[in-house]
Amino acid sequence: MNDPVLAIRNLSVSYAATDGGRTRVLHDLSLSIGAGEVVALVGESGSGKTTTAQSVIGLLAEGAWIESGSIRLLGQELTTLRDAALNGIRGRVVSLIPQDPGASLNPVRTIGGQVAEVLAAHGVPRALRRERVIELLGRVGLNEPERRFDQYPHVLSGGMKQRVLIAIAIALEPALIIADEPTSALDVTVQRRILDLIDDLRRKTGTAVLLVTHDLAVAADRADRIVVLKSGRVQEQGVVADVLRAPSSAYARQLLADAPAFAAARVRPVPLGGNTAVRVEDLRVEFVQRRAVAFRAVDGLSFSVPRGTTHAIVGESGSGKTSAMRAIVGLARPTSGRIVIGGQEITAKRGEDLRQFRRQIQLVYQNPWGSLDPRQTVGQIIAEPLTNFEPVAKAEREARVRAILDRVALPPEVLDRRPAALSGGQRQRVAIARALILNPQVVVLDEAVSALDVTVQAQILRLLDDLQRDLGLTYLFVSHDLSVVRAIADTVTVLHKGQPVETGPVAQVFAYPASEHTRALIDAIPGAKRAPALQGA
Repeated sequence: MNDPVLAIRNLSVSYAATDGGRTRVLHDLSLSIGAGEVVALVGESGSGKTTTAQSVIGLLAEGAWIESGSIRLLGQELTTLRDAALNGIRGRVVSLIPQDPGASLNPVRTIGGQVAEVLAAHGVPRALRRERVIELLGRVGLNEPERRFDQYPHVLSGGMKQRVLIAIAIALEPALIIADEPTSALDVTVQRRILDLIDDLRRKTGTAVLLVTHDLAVAADRADRIVVLKSGRVQEQGVVADVLRAPSSAYARQLLADAPAFAAARVRPVPLGGNTAVRVEDLRVEFVQRRAVAFRAVDGLSFSVPRGTTHAIVGESGSGKTSAMRAIVGLARPTSGRIVIGGQEITAKRGEDLRQFRRQIQLVYQNPWGSLDPRQTVGQIIAEPLTNFEPVAKAEREARVRAILDRVALPPEVLDRRPAALSGGQRQRVAIARALILNPQVVVLDEAVSALDVTVQAQILRLLDDLQRDLGLTYLFVSHDLSVVRAIADTVTVLHKGQPVETGPVAQVFAYPASEHTRALIDAIPGAKRAPALQGA
């Protein structure tokens, strides 16, 4: 490209180390983006993606330092600019769509006030701001933008909040938008709408987009070119189709192999009849709202799971997945229906009977960081269920903890560490070990891999598959990620607004969806259209 919007040449960045030295995290990185082009920066956590984005917008973390290289935006060198000059560029020439809409919006300021802030910072007169903000909110697809202007973030869904962040990013029609994992926390259909919106705005305004993501499927679906990073070094870069068809680096090949969107559906015989581990019959869960009006979160859910198989419950936010899961594990009382686990009906259990029953069904949460006590060591975390349910001698307890630690492929030396000293994948392995220490019949996995990079995600999915085969476990897999469901589950139930719209073998449901809602979910899977070609390559 003769006149790129963004041109990075030989960029090297380091961080201050605890020993007083410096650790280089970016090594001679080069990339460029032309007007109206989308370039995806792909890699796992720690690869240098966010550091690259922060370098461009001048928001490197404390202790970071650009050692060498050049960053030119519309021909202007950024590495030599002071903060005052960078403030004049941010929002007007380059803007950022951050990853977490919940953490990125001020909870005590109105939506309108937060969007207007960027206009005020760049001299838009007060008299023009409200009208301009309402126009922006409408432009990003928010209904009733006049009403949204005076609302606070907690009133909006995750997808709506992300649209507000996009409105802030496009307010001054910048030449470059940096989208930092803009959809990683969103349902697949909401994700598609957000990516469609960014794509539509790019086409209309000619804005260049740097798409920062760990999801190769999203990059494949939306980018013109891909830059693959590992440990701060570019492994390869090129046109999307070329990289996907014939990746030249071992790391890119591994990313492609690990991406569940490009994997074939899991196909194995589902036992007919035989031993049923979980049976749910006509489950209903209601919540009483204001004025004693009942809201039905789950309405008529029924399915059965043969022992040793995986059943997925999928749907968008608000579909009833979590309410159903809480009822099944005995953390919430259903309004009506039956839940039978291992031949025992749990809906009638109370008190100590219910507490003892929970040994048979264990839960692994979405976020291992939030579900592990930061004050405890790994050994204490894994041993805690034994202490609560099955007091044994110290020597036997330690032996069982070490045995289950080996089962989840963690080294003994992590036993004395605390969660903060572990990676995300290691923390999730600890959470799985804690769930397995009591030898449960059923494990419920609540979005258990959605917070992980694709490579770590693939490792955890392989671990779960090995444990299921070795221990005969039955899984209930609650997820909004249909590509992961296709890779791990045998059977699936699709929920929509609390009601089951489809249940059956995964291969059948994905190949021949019977409901419009299921078809919409499957069509929204990033990279789905490229998957058949890649599987046949």
